[in-house]
Amino acid sequence: MTFDIVTFSQEQLDALSNVQMQLLRTAQKNKNKLQHDMENDLALFKKLLLTNGMYNSTLYSQKEAALLAEFNYQVEILKEQLLYALSINEPFPDQEADQEKVGYIVDYSLSYTERYAIVREYYLALDAATRMNLYTNDDVAKRYLGNYYTTLYNVLYTYSQ
Repeated sequence: MTFDIVTFSQEQLDALSNVQMQLLRTAQKNKNKLQHDMENDLALFKKLLLTNGMYNSTLYSQKEAALLAEFNYQVEILKEQLLYALSINEPFPDQEADQEKVGYIVDYSLSYTERYAIVREYYLALDAATRMNLYTNDDVAKRYLGNYYTTLYNVLYTYSQ
């Protein structure tokens, strides 16, 4: 598949994770469908003009300009959504190393809610004396949970009292 919705070098394409590649493929398919629909609409409009003997009028160029403007607008929306989705789905190259450092599952393909539940269950299974010390020194959990880290800290602190 040729990717022309955004410009990537071959090295950048090779560095994309499976999730990022799927996002790119989906956005490209959507763009291709928009282009195909626009071309079909123009062909139909051209047939209508020919049928009505109005092909020499400026209606075709006006319709073409309107459809092209709408196509470009929709493609810009797709690009913006794609770039945002790619930025929040950046791969974590040290996922295997993180897994070895901690006692819970480290899987960045899980949602934050699922990650939160896994880490919470792991730390609640520990005794209260060591729970908070281990959690505050867990750099993997900070990166793995994102904004949920503070929430889980408060929950664990409540259980430790």
